[in-house]
Amino acid sequence: MERVCLTLLIHQPFNNSGRNALFFSQLLETFSWGILFSHPRDFTPVCTTELGRAAKLAPEFAKKNVKMIALSVDSVEDHLAWSKDINAYNGQEPTEKLPFPIIDDKNRDLAILLGMLDPAEKDEKGMPVTARVVFIFGPDKKLKLSILYPATTGRNFDEILRVITSLQLTAEKRVATPVDWKVKMLKGQIPSSPSRPKGPVSKWLSSGSFLLGALF
Repeated sequence: MERVCLTLLIHQPFNNSGRNALFFSQLLETFSWGILFSHPRDFTPVCTTELGRAAKLAPEFAKKNVKMIALSVDSVEDHLAWSKDINAYNGQEPTEKLPFPIIDDKNRDLAILLGMLDPAEKDEKGMPVTARVVFIFGPDKKLKLSILYPATTGRNFDEILRVITSLQLTAEKRVATPVDWKVKMLKGQIPSSPSRPKGPVSKWLSSGSFLLGALF
């Protein structure tokens, strides 16, 4: 394998074949939205900071009815031991339970199914480990967003939370969110929508191809 290939495309449904895949699918059943985020290895500095931040933001994800699920090619035993480091990083008690599960994918079943392996990063046995992949699934269990980071670059979970806010808004309303959008900022009407939203900040741009809408 020469490159990471994300085999699941936007708006495709999740294939729940395989033990870990079925487990992941079942975890999503009681939630409207789900996020699956993989990391290369437990006990590494960047991964510890990432999952530490994810744990701190877990209440915000829960408010949006988002199920958080982590994954790596390490064992359950490693995940449990490593969770103490994550808690220490967050200034919590070592025995505190993480607010999300970490899937044991040491057989790489789910990683192969979803194209999450990074051929440039190997474990001590020479096997590829998981890249820093983010998958966000909607209520229909179809993929709404995928992001791939290299092992050398930690993710911004505040940005991921912002993206989910946008995804949920645009799933409900026929709008699109512009650059750096956050709640209470402008949102734009998608080009294919014929109607003009009403509001004091609504206006056509000079090209007439995009319309800024009301404050949200």
